[in-house]
Amino acid sequence: MSEHAAEPISGTYRFAMAACSPLVGAWGRLEAVGPEHLPRTGPVLLVGNHDSHWDPVAVGIAGRERRQIRALAKASLWDIKPLGPVLDGMGQVPIRRGAGDAGALDSAISQLRAGACIGVFPEGTISRGQTLRARSGIGRLALSVPEARLLCVTVSGTVDIVRFPRRPQIRVEFFEPASGQIDPSEDPGELSRRLLAEIRERAPIAIPGRRRKAERYRLAAEAAQRESAQEAEGEAAIG
Repeated sequence: MSEHAAEPISGTYRFAMAACSPLVGAWGRLEAVGPEHLPRTGPVLLVGNHDSHWDPVAVGIAGRERRQIRALAKASLWDIKPLGPVLDGMGQVPIRRGAGDAGALDSAISQLRAGACIGVFPEGTISRGQTLRARSGIGRLALSVPEARLLCVTVSGTVDIVRFPRRPQIRVEFFEPASGQIDPSEDPGELSRRLLAEIRERAPIAIPGRRRKAERYRLAAEAAQRESAQEAEGEAAIG
């Protein structure tokens, strides 16, 4: 039996999920697979892919009957005055991307130890069609609370929400990592990489945006891929 009592779901969180349900749940034809894998109590580190700004919302709606999910979100969202208080009421954790935000990590660790469910994206930002490296901070968070339960989640179809009149088919799947739970002796970077590899095997990278923006993302992704290939060839030649 868990030593942690079930965390009450805040009114703000319930309101936000209900407000977004007509778009994501009904119009988006949301299919939630494996929500029973999400424990109702105890510390959980929920790790997922990130191709659309709608991903955290889709995951929250898919898991709302189980518990509240506190996501690490970019701090600039709190600069939007009407949004900041809502994010606070939902228990979201602001983090400054690429700045090694130790304060945000400490806050997430404290909440995780207290029995919260923390949602994280190891890629750190939406992919925009590119292959991004897994951030080691997710591994450090996991290793700081080794008693936490690791759970993976994949999201697909959210990139189509903005492509009206095309109707999305959103799918959120919760699953246990086949590569195992937290190993205290594991390297943080390797832990993040193995989880992301499992997730991306089930949810290939998808390009977000309407036609023109999606085309810009596609061209940028292709350029990045060519540059990466050229760097690899150069290293092989030197070796």
